[in-house]
Amino acid sequence: MTFPTDLRYTHDHEWLRAQGGTWRVGITQFAVDQLGDITLVDLPKEGDLVTKGQRFGTVESVKSVSDLYAPVSGKVTAINAKLKDSPELVNAEPYGSGWMIELEPTEKAELDELMAPDAYGTHVAAQ
Repeated sequence: MTFPTDLRYTHDHEWLRAQGGTWRVGITQFAVDQLGDITLVDLPKEGDLVTKGQRFGTVESVKSVSDLYAPVSGKVTAINAKLKDSPELVNAEPYGSGWMIELEPTEKAELDELMAPDAYGTHVAAQ
């Protein structure tokens, strides 16, 4: 399995992509494969503050309900409203139209703690 090289990754299988001054967040293809068909995505509201490592939402699939964890601390500047009516976008394009939130980081040093694609690949291979 290969992972996009323009992303940073967490041990909990979230990814981040720079979007100017904000970072777009979603879950990886590995997470999608483990969850199965996603049927519901529960996200925070724009303006909410999230803390690195703390729950910011949930993803429900035919197999289970899984928590989403904030990869960095920050303010939610956007949510992917399309996921409310079309949660299957996460299955179809987890790195594209299946993104979940955008964050404006408040602790920029936390970005340096995220994994590069090769490190994430090693992490996934060990699971």
